[in-house]
Amino acid sequence: MNIDRAVLMFAGVVVLVSVTLSLTVHLWWIGLTIFAGLNMLQAGITGFCPAAMIFKALGLRPGNAFK
Repeated sequence: MNIDRAVLMFAGVVVLVSVTLSLTVHLWWIGLTIFAGLNMLQAGITGFCPAAMIFKALGLRPGNAFK
């Protein structure tokens, strides 16, 4: 697994967990989905992704998007 795949999987898990929590616990959990979406948009524009830096520190090999 490379950093790109790990970041995409992590973002997907965050969105799914957030939607589930907003439907079962409280509607305000949808804010986590909004945060994840804004973070993905920002990472696409600037190339800076905190999750990619964490995965790199954990030893995952770089992919094409996050080097």
